[in-house]
Amino acid sequence: METNLQINRILIAVEDSPYSDKASAYGVMLAGKMKSEVALVHVSDVAIATSYVGDPLIAEPQLLIPDMMEIQEQAGKKLLDRISDHFSSETTIFTFNKVGNPTDEILATAEEWRADLIILGTHGRTGLDHFITGSVAEGVCRKAKCAVLVVPNPK
Repeated sequence: METNLQINRILIAVEDSPYSDKASAYGVMLAGKMKSEVALVHVSDVAIATSYVGDPLIAEPQLLIPDMMEIQEQAGKKLLDRISDHFSSETTIFTFNKVGNPTDEILATAEEWRADLIILGTHGRTGLDHFITGSVAEGVCRKAKCAVLVVPNPK
């Protein structure tokens, strides 16, 4: 059986973790071998609904939700810049910095960018921890309209 599948665009979901670093390296290596375009997507969760955070008893200044969102956006941009700079000698990398539900935003970005493959790392959580936090990798695998490659956590 012969198939004519070509992977032209690889979307790599990233966060600031060793799991993500491994997935990024794997994705860029694979893109080089397949002569594919690469994009990175980072998704920040929506800030919690509170007017401010901080402890007035220890004179910690309040941090308003708009400030939190700006800090998250800047951290996401720095992460995307760091990863794309690291691999810039190997390929051109597009970046997407999103805010929202990670599973939904990764899937939406994959559709918008017309990705042929999504690559992401996994924390490998099990039991109660998995039940409470869920799994972005699992959600992406279940709902993606393109192939998904999950790079296991380093042990």
